[in-house]
Amino acid sequence: MKVEINNREIILPDGCDNIVALLQSQGISEKGHAVAVDNKVVPRASWAGFRLADGMRITVIRAVCGG
Repeated sequence: MKVEINNREIILPDGCDNIVALLQSQGISEKGHAVAVDNKVVPRASWAGFRLADGMRITVIRAVCGG
């Protein structure tokens, strides 16, 4: 399956079909990140059940503390 993550096209490994698996495959921690798919924020509680499909555009944003 081919998806776009933060404007970078990648091919996901077999079995990588949800947001949790996607983050793990990319070495991204679930903690401190927000995810949007096709410009819609996906609540963290839905990540494991959110099925990815070919061509989806995924944005991963890291929360940063500061002032």
